[in-house]
Formats: sequence, structure tokens, C-alpha cells
Amino acid sequence: MNEPDWALPVLEIAANDRAVLKVIPVDLAIWHKMNQESLLNLSTNYLQAARGQGIPAILLWEDYWLARKSIVQSRLAATLGISVKIPARLTLARRIDNATTEHFLEANHLNGNTLSKFRYGLFLPKRYYRVLPEGFVSDASADEMLVAVATFSNARIFKQNGAPFRSHELIRFASLLNTNVVGALDKLLNAFIREKAPDDIMTYADLEWSDGRSYKRLGFEERGYMPPRKALVQLADMRRVRMRVETDQPAGEPSVEYLTVYNLGSIKYVRDINTNANEC
Repeated sequence: MNEPDWALPVLEIAANDRAVLKVIPVDLAIWHKMNQESLLNLSTNYLQAARGQGIPAILLWEDYWLARKSIVQSRLAATLGISVKIPARLTLARRIDNATTEHFLEANHLNGNTLSKFRYGLFLPKRYYRVLPEGFVSDASADEMLVAVATFSNARIFKQNGAPFRSHELIRFASLLNTNVVGALDKLLNAFIREKAPDDIMTYADLEWSDGRSYKRLGFEERGYMPPRKALVQLADMRRVRMRVETDQPAGEPSVEYLTVYNLGSIKYVRDINTNANEC
């Protein structure tokens, strides 16, 4: 392969007077002009090397920074360990409706909302608002506050060893902006397992932000790799849009200008659930 025609402009973000996070910012104007395969390969190699040394590292696209800045800043703060910490043991887990899910994910997840079958939230009761810094709660009179959400697919059922096997996908997980709800995903997974009794749960780790080690701590195992996928950025507002799979074209207004980008791919993770064990 030819040498890359673009050098990585790696930034170091410091917390507590020491560099703890490396960020590769991708300028869309430069991306459009350069050898894109080189950038993807170079970025992937750099992220793997940094993470292999225990250094958090991410690839940050310009469109995310411009259109979803508050969410990006929140995720950076969480990676740096400077978010507001909320113990998940203080929260209550329960099913939530589609409208509540959509509102929360659009405000707190980098990729917004998407279709799902089962939706769960963690709620912090008012009596525990004391763990939050002064002025953090927007409505101190509310009896509870939604602080994390996870969504799951319907079951994909197939035969394994002659018996039905139920597999679900963990589609989205997000915490409230500027918080780290410690143990949130574990608690939400357990709520889903108790209610739906899946045989396994699969999900994907976005390689631009993570190598998936947090999933490993929750009992997930690596089961494959998804290569980089194409996405379209709507230039008017820097929002990513859905594509028509059959035509490889955006699903929106055809006269709108778009720029094609690619993610870095993802790692597939699967957690096998032993329904006879005390998972919860």
C-alpha cells in the first residue's frame, strides 16, 4: 500500500494536568480531497496502538462536532473521568414508552434514536438528587429523573441443539448528558434478562470510540468484526441521514447536497445467558 497522503493531526486532551485522551479530528474538507482508504487504515492502526498501551483514543468526525457537540463533549468528559457520577444502585429500572425513549436518545446518544422493540430506563428518585452537584437538576420538583436508557430488538429465533434459541440485540445505550451512571448498563441488561429471558444478547462496539472492553467486563465475548460502513452527511446541517439500502442513496430530499463518509467499523460482541444461573 502506498504511504498515506495525510498525517494524523492527533490532539491530546488533558484532565488533572496530564494528557489522558488522544483524539483524531477529521476535517470533512480534507477527507473529501485525500486518499480515504489511507486515512481509515492509518486511523485504525493508531487507535489500536494507543489503546493497546492503555491510552483512550477516539476518531472524531467534524459533522458530529458541529451537529452533536454537547453529546461529544459529554462523551469526552466521561472518557476523562470528569462526569457527574451517579451510582446505578440508587436508581430504579423499568420499561419506558417509545416517545420517552426517542426524546432521551435524540438528546443524549451520538446517533440519536432508532427502531427498537423493548426499551428500558433507569430513574433516579428525588430523594437521591443529593448526589448531584448544585444546579444540575433542571426540575428539582420532579419525583424522579431519567438518567440512562437501553433499547433492544425483538427476538431472532432459530434452532440450536434441536431447541428454539432466542437472540436479541442491544441496539442503543446512553446516559444522561454529563453523567456517568456507574453500573447502568449492567442493571439495564439484568432488567431485560429477568423479563425476556433471552438465550443470548449481541451488540456492536463502535471502533471510533471504543475497543469494547466495557462489554467484556459484562460477560460479552468478541464474535467477529464489521468492516467500515458508508454514511451520508447532509451538508446543510451536518446531520447523518439514512440511506436506501437498495439504491445506496439518501432517503431524504434528492436535491439536498451530501458528502459520503465511512466509519471505522465495529466489533461484534455476544453474551450467552445461562437462564439457570443467578444472573441478576
